[in-house]
Amino acid sequence: MVMLAEREVAATKQVPRIERRRIKAAPGTGDRIFRAGTRLGAIAVVGVIASVGIFLAVRAYPALAVAKFSFFTTQAWEPDIHHFGIGGVLPDTVFIALVAISVSIPISLGLALFVSEIAPHRIQRVLISLVDLMAAVPSVVYALWGLYFLQGHVIGISRWLSTWFGWIPVFKVNGANPSSPLASSSVFSASTFVVGLVVSLMVIPIQCSVMREAFSQAPLGEREAAYALGGNRWGMIRSVVLPFGRGGIIGGTMLGLGRALGETIAVYLIISPIFKVNFHVLQEGGNSISALIALQNGDADSFGISALMAAGLSLFALTLIVNFGASAIVARSRSGAESDL
Repeated sequence: MVMLAEREVAATKQVPRIERRRIKAAPGTGDRIFRAGTRLGAIAVVGVIASVGIFLAVRAYPALAVAKFSFFTTQAWEPDIHHFGIGGVLPDTVFIALVAISVSIPISLGLALFVSEIAPHRIQRVLISLVDLMAAVPSVVYALWGLYFLQGHVIGISRWLSTWFGWIPVFKVNGANPSSPLASSSVFSASTFVVGLVVSLMVIPIQCSVMREAFSQAPLGEREAAYALGGNRWGMIRSVVLPFGRGGIIGGTMLGLGRALGETIAVYLIISPIFKVNFHVLQEGGNSISALIALQNGDADSFGISALMAAGLSLFALTLIVNFGASAIVARSRSGAESDL
């Protein structure tokens, strides 16, 4: 009884709090240099982006002060008489980008899965090199190939889509006669659809690289667990790889979207420029903000340059939002993901 009482008394005494000691490693000279270099690099990148935005805003102010909110709704480009805006080219810019990613996402996803999960090691190296080589091809090469080769070979696809799916407004082509085999095919050339196909080839390497990197980080233990539970390769991909790489798929798609929004030379060379919204992607005519700047820059006066700067500022803000969103999603996906296993 005495011992039990002594234990109770000891338990009631306040146990002294032990402070957790923080362990700090003294950085060496190499660590300091590396930290300072990375910090300067980050500051330089932010500074360059901020300087570009400030430059565009300052140069665009005279035009925006005249046009005000109508700059985003006016479907004309006549800065000489102060009647201009991106209301006719901004939707077409988005349409071209949507066509591009609609074509590139299935190809990029399938190629990334094949390279990371199915292809033998030797073929894997070759495919990775080819994808990287696609990213190194200049845009003008894709544009010339699309103008002189692809455009003539996809008119049949455009005609087929218009014939069977013309009841959908986006696939309708005004002036096309599906019942006449001798009908002119010029209404299907120089369209948003053709440009979107060309731009899709430019964004496939970006999307494929991001998706492949995300898929390759799927945990080995969960892969083996899927096989141990009796799953086949496709079952493992569906239950482990795809859920884990969901962030990479979304991030790669958004990065490709940002790349497609700013494409210039392919739109400039292929599409027939108009300054009104063309909701029919298979029909001739369209434009984009970047192509508008390239087309009007040579003949613009000082006020016209300010108007073009305003268009560039709008495109800059749009692509910045898309790319920042993609970077945030990709960074989040690298920290880990959940699978269905």
